[in-house]
Amino acid sequence: MRGVSEQAPEAGRAPSDPPSAEQREPTDAPPDGPSERAETGQPRVIVPRWVQLVLLPLALIALWALAKAAGKVLVIFVVAGLIALILNPAVAFLHRARLPRGLAVLAVYVAFFLTLAGIGFLLANPISDQVRTFVHNLPHIVDEANKRLATFQNELNEHGFHVHLKSQGKTALQSIEGKVAKSADKLVSFGGALATEVAGGIFDLVLVFVLSVYMLLYGRQIGALVRRAMPDGDGSKADDYPHLVQRAVSRYIGGQLLFSTIMGTSVGLALYLFGVIGIFPDGRTYAVAFAVFYGVMELVPYVGPILGALPPVLVALLTKPITALWVALLFVGMQQLEGHVVAPQVFGHTLRINPLLVIFALLLGLQVYGVVGALIALPILAVLRETAVYLNRHLAFESWDRGHSGLL
Repeated sequence: MRGVSEQAPEAGRAPSDPPSAEQREPTDAPPDGPSERAETGQPRVIVPRWVQLVLLPLALIALWALAKAAGKVLVIFVVAGLIALILNPAVAFLHRARLPRGLAVLAVYVAFFLTLAGIGFLLANPISDQVRTFVHNLPHIVDEANKRLATFQNELNEHGFHVHLKSQGKTALQSIEGKVAKSADKLVSFGGALATEVAGGIFDLVLVFVLSVYMLLYGRQIGALVRRAMPDGDGSKADDYPHLVQRAVSRYIGGQLLFSTIMGTSVGLALYLFGVIGIFPDGRTYAVAFAVFYGVMELVPYVGPILGALPPVLVALLTKPITALWVALLFVGMQQLEGHVVAPQVFGHTLRINPLLVIFALLLGLQVYGVVGALIALPILAVLRETAVYLNRHLAFESWDRGHSGLL
């Protein structure tokens, strides 16, 4: 028998039926306020008004001050974290195959370096052959450049422009060589500064490597800590914040590699075509080396395309100035194609971010941390996007409507 305090189920519903949405939802929520239940069915975390007014602004100011004080240390940790996120899927796969996590990390790094060595080995022979050919032809190229330089100086002299590009039997390149020799002290000083910078860069790379190894070793603990700090998901990978962040970084890396491959291949084919039709004969000879170099330089935002275009333009300039003009115009066209067609298509499908935000992130990263900042700007932007989407799904801000009095 039922007790007097128990009620009979509603008509048309079995006792085991789950309560309706109206019974599950709180009844005191304002009708025009934010929904307290996320799209996944998880209840949203309500952010009180006093937190919005006090704690959130203070947290943003504290994060800005910490980032400013950390400086280079923050960049090193961010780079190490990105590398760990990239390699973590492979580590997790090996760990699920009953391999201890430490051995899995070691195996992934060994495989990573072996892959790089294999790619280098496959490209070494054609590139080394082309570089050897270029070095062998360099004296002839320099002689041709000097002859054209002398002819150009004679033409200037005939028209009353007395510019001493070549004097007393010395070519312009030999004159430059003499000036460089006289500046030996400056070169030694510059070499010492360069050596210091290189040593600092090597130390930073080793530190990034060590930090990424530790992040991979403690990846599960870091993921659990992040999950406790964020609102609870529904338990699936599609609503798991660490998984979403890792997927965002992987999408960026895949898009960047695809982008560099497309641009490097396009440049190589274009230069080879220039060589076949006779506009730039050396383009056919060094097409592979130029293509690989340009593709690698595309990994560096902004300055990468310019640096990638320098070798073929310089070779063309030594061969024939008008050829250098055509090669330069080719790269201008390729960069227009890159910016208006290839990049929007590739990164639009991988990052899922508005191009204006992409440009802003690149400019901000370049301004704050230089080339390294621009290099990590897009993966950070991808992570921030996933963070904003996740928080928007699981957080709801308490309404500021005038029907409520006070801040609590």
